[in-house]
Amino acid sequence: MFPLRLRDLKFQPNGRAVLDGVDLELGGEGITLILGPNGAGKSVLLRTLCGLVEPTAGTIEWGNGARPHLAVAMVFQRPMMLRASVLENVAVALKPFAVPRSERHERAAKVLERVGLAARATDSARQLSGGEQQRLALARAWVTAPRLLLLDEPTASLDPSATTEVERIVREIRTDGTRILMTTHNLGQATRLGDDVVFMSAGKVREHASVQRFFSRPSSEEARLFIQGELPWRMNF
Repeated sequence: MFPLRLRDLKFQPNGRAVLDGVDLELGGEGITLILGPNGAGKSVLLRTLCGLVEPTAGTIEWGNGARPHLAVAMVFQRPMMLRASVLENVAVALKPFAVPRSERHERAAKVLERVGLAARATDSARQLSGGEQQRLALARAWVTAPRLLLLDEPTASLDPSATTEVERIVREIRTDGTRILMTTHNLGQATRLGDDVVFMSAGKVREHASVQRFFSRPSSEEARLFIQGELPWRMNF
């Protein structure tokens, strides 16, 4: 499914340019951080890649074939928890793969161990703290062994301790061979986790560079101002 190529990708509901000609190519390894001001189109881009948003125009090329639906997973900033146990919230992700129930539970238990929630397996998922729920959401995606994992600001509402734990899990998922595309407003997090940065503004990709080069030598004034925290957070729609 790689390289993943986006060509002149647009999403323009009611004529409003949310994605305005996105051009991007991603290889099959690493963690890419998508940065940019509010309204840049970052979250919509992820939703387009996972099939939740149908682009108005442009193309998405998945290697040599169509998008492999079961190989792409997404974790949202505020994940939904089913009215079920922690274990069942993970095991349910394996139903589309026709995995027998006993094996679903076995695999779910193993991934809960890796995210530090094994002791909460029989508890209600909705009783978990925000940080625990985000770890559970990552476990639910991880158990399917996705080839591409899309993360939409997974630590935006978490305290520093919970953020550190989520970042640890993200690194482990990457080590297991999953390609990760993640949005964040935390520039420190981008330097800690990222291999490369995609900088977006007004629905376009303005820059795509290694983390080191982006933060030391941004190629545009807009990116430089963003890094300094001076980019205006207003968009014209």
